Amino acid sequence: MVTGPANKARETSTIGIGMLGMGVVGTGVAQVLIEKSDYLAGLVGLPISLEGILVRDQSKPRQYEVPSGLLSTDVDAVLNNPNVDVVVEVMGGREPALDYILKSISLGKHVATANKEVMARHGPEILTKAREQGVHVMFEASVAGGTPIIGPLRRDLVANDVVAIHGIINGTTNYILSRMAEGGVEFDDALSEAQKLGYAEADPANDVEGTDAAYKLAILATLAFGARVKDTDVHREGITRLMARDFLYAGELGYAIKLMAMARKENGHLQLRVHPVFVPSDVLIAKVDGVLNAVEIETDLAGRVLFHGRGAGSLPTTSALVADVVNISRNIVGNLRSPTALPLDDSLAIRPMLELETKYYLRVIVADRPGVLAQIATVLGDLDISIDSVLQKGTDETARSAELVLMTHRAREDAMQRALGLLGELPVVHEVGNMVRVEEWD
Repeated sequence: MVTGPANKARETSTIGIGMLGMGVVGTGVAQVLIEKSDYLAGLVGLPISLEGILVRDQSKPRQYEVPSGLLSTDVDAVLNNPNVDVVVEVMGGREPALDYILKSISLGKHVATANKEVMARHGPEILTKAREQGVHVMFEASVAGGTPIIGPLRRDLVANDVVAIHGIINGTTNYILSRMAEGGVEFDDALSEAQKLGYAEADPANDVEGTDAAYKLAILATLAFGARVKDTDVHREGITRLMARDFLYAGELGYAIKLMAMARKENGHLQLRVHPVFVPSDVLIAKVDGVLNAVEIETDLAGRVLFHGRGAGSLPTTSALVADVVNISRNIVGNLRSPTALPLDDSLAIRPMLELETKYYLRVIVADRPGVLAQIATVLGDLDISIDSVLQKGTDETARSAELVLMTHRAREDAMQRALGLLGELPVVHEVGNMVRVEEWD
């Protein structure tokens, strides 16, 4: 006999929804729940009724007007409402969202959330408590917007041993990088354009520094590898050092540049990283441009599976949240138990970034005189870094300098970091312009 809120479907003729937050995404969810109510009722088998919405200011003008009486500034009025079966959390941020999610669960309410920060840092705890209370917690909207990836990892790929994840999971940065590649514009101009179009926030730090992608990778890695992963386990670098010329040279060398979220399990270790990479231009994920997202899951049985779709914007996130509401409501109607607790393997250690082995792209500004390349090659060679190719991409006769583009063979990260410091100390090196890692596809 299933106990808890799943039995409420036998006592009432509706599925009640309480929302926490009514910003851009929350407004979209409310509008869909109201305007598509007949369609959603057909999918679920019972009407879905919006019962209450937590807001900061009831008098604030809104793009979509909900029926009077739904808005409240009192969280308890929403969470303690006996007609609320499912709580939709769209507040964002860690607190008080985490507290409200845990309180909802303790009250026997099911939860749908788009909160990547909360799920990245507290996902296992939340899912364990949900199992204990017999409720469902769904969070498809926390990663890749409207592109389904959480559901497939929790359901469709469970027979697989996941080997690796490669993801473009931040639409803002992907748009900026696409503009730098296609339009030859510099970072600041591409960012300004993204802000004008509504793709980037006024304070874009979480996006351009890779924080947002690190949250999302932690969620994916926890599900894919069954490990207790937090965003602080992810090595993170942003895109602010990239210049238009890096994209020009990448194209000449047969690569695209993407901010990639990557995870790999190998020999009992996980390596987790978010940073710009050179991606071979002939692989599918290299062709994902604009605000689109893509996640490639490499498995032992299904091989490589690519999920591709819209990631940025309110509509994709609304799509994922409403889908979670529908799926939870179907579970209530069908009196289905919450999923079994997520099994976590605490023996998987995080592999230090300095142990990474990969190829590297280097762009350096050097003195335009003989013997410069030999000095650079000596520094690299002493650290077991061998040069694969060298291109001279321009000379400034006034400054008596030249720009060199080097591609290395595979080398260790700790050696490359040491080399960058030593190169910067060479009198013949005016500037180490950039270093970008090269990701290989078999």
